Amino acid sequence: MREICVDREGWENPRHDWRGCNARYGSAIYGGGVLRIDAGFRRYYRLRKRRASCNDGTMEGQESLGGRFWCLIIATFLGFLGFGSVLPALAPHIRNDLGGSDRAVGFVIGTFSVVALCSRPFAGKLADHKGRKRSFLTGLCSCTLAGFAYLLPFGVHSLYLARALQGLGEACLYTGAAAWAVEVAGVHRSARALGYVSSGIWGGYAAGPLAGQLLGSFDHAAKFQIVAALSAMAFLSRIPEDYRPAAHQRRSGWLRASLIPAGISVGLTNVHYPVITGFLILYLAGHGNAGPAAFSTYAGFVLLSRFFLGGLPDRIHPRITFYSGLGGMAVGLAILATGPGFAGAILGAALLGLGFSFPWASIASTVLRRAAEGERGSTVSVLSAFYDLFVGLSSFSAGLLANAFGYAAAFIMAIVALGAAAIAGRAVFASHDEHLAPSGRVEVNSLL
Repeated sequence: MREICVDREGWENPRHDWRGCNARYGSAIYGGGVLRIDAGFRRYYRLRKRRASCNDGTMEGQESLGGRFWCLIIATFLGFLGFGSVLPALAPHIRNDLGGSDRAVGFVIGTFSVVALCSRPFAGKLADHKGRKRSFLTGLCSCTLAGFAYLLPFGVHSLYLARALQGLGEACLYTGAAAWAVEVAGVHRSARALGYVSSGIWGGYAAGPLAGQLLGSFDHAAKFQIVAALSAMAFLSRIPEDYRPAAHQRRSGWLRASLIPAGISVGLTNVHYPVITGFLILYLAGHGNAGPAAFSTYAGFVLLSRFFLGGLPDRIHPRITFYSGLGGMAVGLAILATGPGFAGAILGAALLGLGFSFPWASIASTVLRRAAEGERGSTVSVLSAFYDLFVGLSSFSAGLLANAFGYAAAFIMAIVALGAAAIAGRAVFASHDEHLAPSGRVEVNSLL
């Protein structure tokens, strides 16, 4: 006779001790046949858990994440605050102060993306083999060195070095921050944790340019980046890490086949980003000049939605939030592609920003729950590498399409990419649902 335990989420869990399971969750005993555990049985235990959480005042949305988690978010914010502080003055510094060409501007800025992409495998292995804290601190150290490199008296060559260090820093910083935050919050709250990490990143990128402009010069902005990175390192130095790399050594490769559909889906979802950053303001200049307001609306909705709604994929099926987000993005892009007036531009940007808040968390939380603890750093770095690759390729594609067919063609390209992302996402969530049998039932076959 074989025994089954149905755990708190309603899934069969043979690893639970039977006696404790029988008392806490519910059980079934069968022999020599087929046992069906009805979907209502699973729903009953889900509902009981939620009611108990309500009675204890510890529902998922109200659970305290603790001071250690928020220190990680503050450190992430400070790291990306330094990133953003040099951006507004970088191109003018190259052209006006150093006498560089437009080609030099493009190459210096592009160096960051190339190095960040190439550094993802290193960052993932560093986080898994040496620890999340080591990866995070390596990223911040590289950002500090980048700030010093900006100040070197070697002209444009100094900026190439600085942007290369910045790319390495971003790869290590984000990989360490995301993997560490998920583990501190608990993998069952991975979407919520990633939402807060993204809020720290977007907040830093939003406040950084403002800080750089207030400082008044490129050199002052570079010094501010050094101070911000060192401040983040001071925060992290006092945070203990529970992850022990030696206990989770694995021989699997960096790019696992199971991550490819997730990476493609993440990449295709972000094809719209260079379209918005590069052409939204230019396109709407001839349609009521609503570009700046629309872009601010887009960025604001992304930031606020990820902060307040980032945990939704933890509470409802991530497939629902993924496809709902893609739908909102597609409608928003379709509105913007028509060249609307002010009100239409604001509506389209708001829908796009709101929708964009969910696909990343939905995909990432799904694959992180399946990943072994010793593979989470590599998992984050793989998804980030697909993001870098697709954003880079779509930047060139959007420019070619806009030049040949007009700005609207670039927005249409982004909509088509969302359709492809929806197809790729099916493979991700099909793997997620393998534990469920058809018709909402769990069937267990047993031979004596």
